[in-house]
Amino acid sequence: MTVELPLIVVIALVGYFGIKLRRPPTWLIVVLVLGGFLLADTFLAPAIESGTKTGVQVVDGTAK
Repeated sequence: MTVELPLIVVIALVGYFGIKLRRPPTWLIVVLVLGGFLLADTFLAPAIESGTKTGVQVVDGTAK
């Protein structure tokens, strides 16, 4: 049986349970989300995208 979930659903579940179980301070969540958003508009964005795609391929087993 194969179950397919969109990546955003997996990220949302990990985030939800991470917040419920670890109880990080709200300011830390805001800083991490805002920092990620701002980092996506820098010169590092292509490297982040490439690393993310490679990581997904490794997890999926489709890496060459």
